[in-house]
Amino acid sequence: MSTPRDDDALSWGGDDDPTLDVGDKRSVEREPSEMPPREAGSVRAPAPKADAPTREAGTSRTPAPKVEARPVASDKDEDAIHSAPLGNVGLVGIGMVAATFVLFAVGWLIAGFRLRGLGLPIPDVTVLALTIGAALAPLVWFVAVLALTRGWRTWQRFLLLILGILLLVPWPFLSLGVSA
Repeated sequence: MSTPRDDDALSWGGDDDPTLDVGDKRSVEREPSEMPPREAGSVRAPAPKADAPTREAGTSRTPAPKVEARPVASDKDEDAIHSAPLGNVGLVGIGMVAATFVLFAVGWLIAGFRLRGLGLPIPDVTVLALTIGAALAPLVWFVAVLALTRGWRTWQRFLLLILGILLLVPWPFLSLGVSA
């Protein structure tokens, strides 16, 4: 038989704190003076006063159409919308693209070191410099796209990353294969 004390291992101290309840009713029943402060750029209609005159039911006036006040969108608001944090799918996608670029860097290193043994009429220092440059290109592309496109939409960033994958494929590694 289990006792309520057995469930203590599955709870934290202070779990019964009433301020941690989700759906706190106090936030719905606040007075207008107790409302939280407004954010910059937001517009809130003033609360009606208790002593304001009310219209009689027998009047024949047609009420004026209601016009909602909208906050003016600024460049900061648009940047905040575009640079929203990535969701789970976006983070997994970024990880897969990063792994692809790391594999491309390794492919360029392997291909460059294999080219040294083919007897090409190019000095070894030049082949080594070009190999290092080619191996760093995918990593530089990945970091540059992520750093320079922070304010861009997610699909635009992924489009540039996919373009980098298509441009930086280690063709010498793929054409030489593992037998060379």
